[in-house]
Amino acid sequence: MPHPTANPSTAKPDEGSLALTEEIMRARAYRFFEKRGYEHGHDLEDWLRAKAEIFGKKPAAEGRRYGRREQGGGSVKKGRLET
Repeated sequence: MPHPTANPSTAKPDEGSLALTEEIMRARAYRFFEKRGYEHGHDLEDWLRAKAEIFGKKPAAEGRRYGRREQGGGSVKKGRLET
């Protein structure tokens, strides 16, 4: 039985589940690499995409982060993308 004042959101997950999660992320990122035809240079993108899928979050748009125009429009002013 958990301690009555224990907060489950701050509890540390056991190392086994962290290792399993990392292994799943690694396999998923490798699958993206395979689908791209084994083209190198996208490892970080693949890792972040895999992580986002597993944790249910949408990865940040790389173009927005660096002030580049993305497909579909928008203009860059003072290093920020405006749509």
